[in-house]
Amino acid sequence: MKNDKTDFTQGSIPKKLALFMLPILGSLVLQAAYGAVDLLVVGRFGSTSGLSAVSTGSQVLNLVTFVVTQLAMGVTVLIARYLGEKKHEFISPVIGGAAVVFALLAAVLFGVLVFLARPISSLMQAPAEALDLTTSYVRICGAGIFFIVAYNMLSALFRGLGDSRSPLIFVLVACVVNIVGDLVLVAGFHLDAVGAAIATVAAQAVSVVCAVVMLLKKSLPFSIKKADFRLNFQCKKFLAIGLPLALQEFLTQLSFLALCAFVNRLGLEASSGYGVACKIVNFAMLIPSALMQSMASFISQNIGAGKHQRARQTLRTGIGIGLFFGLFVFALVLCKGDLLCSFFTTDAPVIANGYAYLKGFALETILTAILFSMIGYFNGSGKTVFVMAQGLFQTLLVRLPMAYIMSIQPNASLTMIGLAAPTSTAVGVLLNVCFFLYLNRKEKKQG
Repeated sequence: MKNDKTDFTQGSIPKKLALFMLPILGSLVLQAAYGAVDLLVVGRFGSTSGLSAVSTGSQVLNLVTFVVTQLAMGVTVLIARYLGEKKHEFISPVIGGAAVVFALLAAVLFGVLVFLARPISSLMQAPAEALDLTTSYVRICGAGIFFIVAYNMLSALFRGLGDSRSPLIFVLVACVVNIVGDLVLVAGFHLDAVGAAIATVAAQAVSVVCAVVMLLKKSLPFSIKKADFRLNFQCKKFLAIGLPLALQEFLTQLSFLALCAFVNRLGLEASSGYGVACKIVNFAMLIPSALMQSMASFISQNIGAGKHQRARQTLRTGIGIGLFFGLFVFALVLCKGDLLCSFFTTDAPVIANGYAYLKGFALETILTAILFSMIGYFNGSGKTVFVMAQGLFQTLLVRLPMAYIMSIQPNASLTMIGLAAPTSTAVGVLLNVCFFLYLNRKEKKQG
């Protein structure tokens, strides 16, 4: 491999990590933006019921999107590993096999979300006033789930090849389409949450078309053949990496759905306020998420090239970058959370509820900088079973029980419910540090 921008095995770690991470961060910002635009436009031009519907429905969509993203991490890590090992001939079967696996997954998700939209909305305890709109939002997004799955698989493919700029371009196009669609359908035709769902699906469809065109035009060190598009021997390899992460993410997102259901029981204003807060949380988590995704490719290449010390240096660099920005975001969320909430709605009770949740959540912005960097390191190292185990531990034994207990108190507070997130993340950090020290000690004994 030439010493270029996609070769992470040599050169300045901070510079190369930053250059690779920035387009990923840009893509995540744009993804969060067009999700936030749905809530913002519905909050301004729709109804409170529509706001609650988008809030609850987007939680369901987030579960699907994040699980698919984590499953696709197996594709990213495996492609990056083969690049580091200079085994280019194995990459095309990975891509072909992944296309088949994710197409089958999209078909299953289509059936679940389209035909079970109302039971899912009821299970989420959507407020009665918003149940029909929530059902419509989930069903429409489910009808377009193929585009959401395809987008995330293609993004993983590009990142595995060391290209984080191309996904930025096609998500930028999607963001523009979504904003225009929201303004036309919600503000113009007053379709409320239904218009927001249609705009979201249309945006994802355009992004997939752009991604396919860019992939076909891309100069690759291998050729993709028709025979690669089948369930082949590489499917087992990337699923072995991605499935533990997907399972962990599935149960984690289920906990967030349960949390949403806990909050929905507190009423329409609490439900809407929590939805607004979640959009702000999405923005607050952007830099840690970008670090986690970029470090997986970075670490995997170096592990493949046998440069373990450089991989550990990358981990320290990632934590430093995350903490630098995390402290700023912490101060902003804690001190100006009400102002941030006011961008999405003018309803004072909704703003107050959103800010109440953010006060409890704020410390998460610092702790996640450490946790996500370490998860990126372990994902790139192929230690995804541990990542799954620690994620399930902190989610099922800390975050969810704590949130539930706080939600059933006589004077339930969104601030106390919000504290469940940083508490569970602190436990996750401790588990990751212990595992890192264990691996280092084991490596020294073997060396």
